[in-house]
Amino acid sequence: MTLKQLYSIEEKERIEMTPERKKSILKKYGLSGVNKPKRTPSHPKKSHVVVAKEGDKVKTIRFGQQGVTGDKKPTARQKSFKARHAKNISKGKMSAAYWANKVKW
Repeated sequence: MTLKQLYSIEEKERIEMTPERKKSILKKYGLSGVNKPKRTPSHPKKSHVVVAKEGDKVKTIRFGQQGVTGDKKPTARQKSFKARHAKNISKGKMSAAYWANKVKW
């Protein structure tokens, strides 16, 4: 079987985001809506979760190191974070760096 044939099979099997499926995902993580991040203090590694939606794509993203706070005032630490992750932040809502920049920094 070729890669092209496998890809077409995966496309057919992809689960569409129906309103019921969207509601169940939001309920699972206790979120109030898509693109609305929430703290997850009981998660062992990540501090936040968000169900990101951009066009037809929907993705669950966990981001942020547990127990670490960002700087809301301009500092050298904040400037370094933004410079280091600039490429990933620019990818938009479907990247963890975008959400970390928006919520934590």
